[in-house]
Amino acid sequence: MSQKKTLSFQAEVAQLLHLVTHSLYSNKEIFLRELISNASDACDKLRFEALHNNALYEDQPNLEVRVSFDRQARTLTIADNGIGLSRDEAIENLGTIAKSGTREFVSRLTGDQKADAQLIGQFGVGFYSGFIVADRIVVESRRAGLPPDEGVRWTSAGAGDFEVESIPRPQRGTSVTLHLREDAGDYLGTWKLKSIISRYSDHISLPILMRKEEWKEGEDNKGGEMVLTDEWETVNQASALWTRARKDITAEQYQELYKQISHDHEPPLAWSHNRVEGATEYTQLLYLPSRAPFDLWNREKAAGVKLYVKRVFIMDEAEALLPSYLRFVKGVVDSSDLPLNVSRELLQESRDVKAIREGCTKRVLAMIEDLAKHEKDEAASEEDKGKFAQFHAEFGAVLKEGLGEDMANRERLAKLLRFASTQSDAVSVSFADYKARMKEGQEAIYYITADTPAAAKNSPQLEVFRKKGIEVLLMTDRVDEWALNFLHEFDGTPLQSVAKGAVDLGKLLDESEKQAAEEAAETFKPVLERLKEALKDKAQDVRVTTRLVDSPACLVVTDSGMSMQLARMLKQAGQKVPDVKPVLEVNAAHPLVKKLEGGEHFDELAHILFDQALLAEGGLPEDPAAYVRRVNALLA
Repeated sequence: MSQKKTLSFQAEVAQLLHLVTHSLYSNKEIFLRELISNASDACDKLRFEALHNNALYEDQPNLEVRVSFDRQARTLTIADNGIGLSRDEAIENLGTIAKSGTREFVSRLTGDQKADAQLIGQFGVGFYSGFIVADRIVVESRRAGLPPDEGVRWTSAGAGDFEVESIPRPQRGTSVTLHLREDAGDYLGTWKLKSIISRYSDHISLPILMRKEEWKEGEDNKGGEMVLTDEWETVNQASALWTRARKDITAEQYQELYKQISHDHEPPLAWSHNRVEGATEYTQLLYLPSRAPFDLWNREKAAGVKLYVKRVFIMDEAEALLPSYLRFVKGVVDSSDLPLNVSRELLQESRDVKAIREGCTKRVLAMIEDLAKHEKDEAASEEDKGKFAQFHAEFGAVLKEGLGEDMANRERLAKLLRFASTQSDAVSVSFADYKARMKEGQEAIYYITADTPAAAKNSPQLEVFRKKGIEVLLMTDRVDEWALNFLHEFDGTPLQSVAKGAVDLGKLLDESEKQAAEEAAETFKPVLERLKEALKDKAQDVRVTTRLVDSPACLVVTDSGMSMQLARMLKQAGQKVPDVKPVLEVNAAHPLVKKLEGGEHFDELAHILFDQALLAEGGLPEDPAAYVRRVNALLA
């Protein structure tokens, strides 16, 4: 007996479906690509599960996708004989849109047609793109291995709810039937559908079938029309693109395969297609996307390339084939050596898996290096010159994770990093650029980390460097502080944070400056002792600085200490952080500091100096109200 049930979509979905239906019109054809891709994935999943249970093929060993239409009923159907859906899977997978990202998806829909269309794949709502051309979608399915009376029918008009009922379904797999809108009649024709399939899905490695058409003469040979026959024909090449020779593949075909496997509607920045031979044989087709996904920083999300073994699909996101810091890379690896039940072996880190990962990592880094070469290549086009800057803006921060995760490629990664500096607002300065313009006598690459570009650029710790004309790299990505723990030098030149330890400009300070600093420190000793006592609960030490010119004080940490910025980030992440006491450095020549000597409000002014230094480097006083009271008292 049929159990028909009406269920509601998750919150906000009615709004989302309305936007999909009415806003995403920049490329209506993509709905067919998405549905064919889903059908292909379903067949891949059956092929993989059948490795352990051949009975899942039932009486249909040949996997395929069928596209058909009915002009009178105004329906378009995409059917596959893949893994299929159970009733519970239909409710879970079709009734939950963009599972973890619906709110963010809705918030990012802007009304800009091109931008909106690009979000379809990014949030995993490809199935729902069917509502661009349909006012009702009916899905009928039965999961492989279930009895014929345990089929399911899912129906929705794209509003706030959907219906699910149990149905008998002898055939395994899924059929998606679109009831087309009045303005979508173009998709009820063989030529139109074939052209879309040829453009978007020609590379899918299983046959896509459509009914043949033939000319039927009218009565008395007057007129006639094209009619569908009962004979089916394959309308795609049905061969995995990556198995073909590079010379036989066009740029457009590479780009369409990327869009199919990544569900990204923008073309990739670059790709690399290679056949690797030797102890481990495999084919790799790897892509660099042109933009970051919304969940790039979710390290727990499964990410990786598609893995095939001898063209048999094994898994969608083979994380073990690329390091985590390259999780944005899309593509396909097809191995000739790995066993078909490789899933367990991936977890065991076999020798072959390690070889593939190392090979893929080197290939991806080579692609990025090629983009970087175009930066300053006068012969390169303007488009090519801008590709590395685009890549770095999207993925530069996550690339820095590799400094701590991939020791073998640390030097290559360091050459690919770019920063803003006190001489360049653009994030375009490499370590090599910096070294090339270091001052004579300069012995270190100086940098500062901060929460924002403005905080870095305006830090008082830069004052002496500006006075001396010494360039300082401005590092404002959240990962910088952690990553630089693993990079201590570049090409033999040490890296030095301007906010750690005492400033040692070495040969850049003349003897008179060094002598004046030593004399100031000696003269100021009594005040320093009083400051240490007044701030003993806040500061690890107090000393006269050589790094300040215009500011009265600043905070630094010891060479081996945790920076205050890193401590703040860890606290924000809910992690326990050891108590970090900074060093207060004071400018003995500053009028405010001079007032300390013999001042009647010594302790109050000492705390104000400390809290102002804390504010200047992006922190907040432990007791903001007390800080305000002290300032008000002195002002009064």
